Amino acid sequence: MGNDRELLNGNHSTRILAIANQKGGVGKTTTAINLATALAAIGQSVLIIDLDPQGNASTGLGVAYEARGINSYQILMGMNDLLDGVLETEIPGLSIVPSGTDLSGAELELVDISGREYCLRDRLIVGAGLFDYILIDCPPALNLLTINALVAAHAVLVPLQCEFFALEGISHLIRTIDRVKTTFNQGLEIQGIVLTMHDSRNNLSEMVAKDVREYFGDKVYDTVIPRNVRISEAPSHGRPVLVYDVNCAGSKAYLNLAGEVIHRENRISA
Repeated sequence: MGNDRELLNGNHSTRILAIANQKGGVGKTTTAINLATALAAIGQSVLIIDLDPQGNASTGLGVAYEARGINSYQILMGMNDLLDGVLETEIPGLSIVPSGTDLSGAELELVDISGREYCLRDRLIVGAGLFDYILIDCPPALNLLTINALVAAHAVLVPLQCEFFALEGISHLIRTIDRVKTTFNQGLEIQGIVLTMHDSRNNLSEMVAKDVREYFGDKVYDTVIPRNVRISEAPSHGRPVLVYDVNCAGSKAYLNLAGEVIHRENRISA
């Protein structure tokens, strides 16, 4: 496994980012598909791995259920190679390995596998150098699927909703990231924390944003994703908000976020 780890954590051109938060409803999948779209829009080649059994990233990118024959479950369990499950989307430069219903049972199957934490990392080896970015949309739980994503990733991007319990919830994720870093993936870092569903008219949103910035400092992106009707509408049309309405505030925010991600990545590789 040592050589495989070097392949995924060495200086190759593919960067793997896990989009993770164990709390549901924080804009995790929305961030995954729109960040991926924004990165593709500025010329990056991007692959999304939909590792959430709910399959919202697949739906949000317009992937029909009948097109998900080879999905992230088969890839994770070694039934198919990574590239067998890659589907192109309508966005140039953006592909996806869709989720499948079998993924909900993968947790139980992984328990009995030796080296179960490394399954996804080992499957992604073949993608090294083929994409600029691989974004893994994690399930809203700190389970073996999320652990696999963290072990495979170079860094974690954490969407954090501007609500009262935000800081309390993220503490569990930070502890998990630290444990994964200590035990399985020494190179794992937090790429950044993005504040989502921010309402500038709401005093609570402002208070949470202030608290998060005081606690995490420059780990928090300058870009804040607003609570935006067009962002909410876009998934029902099977499109990222950047395609659904490129001029809305949500689209502009995700383009800004992509710029920050690229800037931080360039700083890391410098």
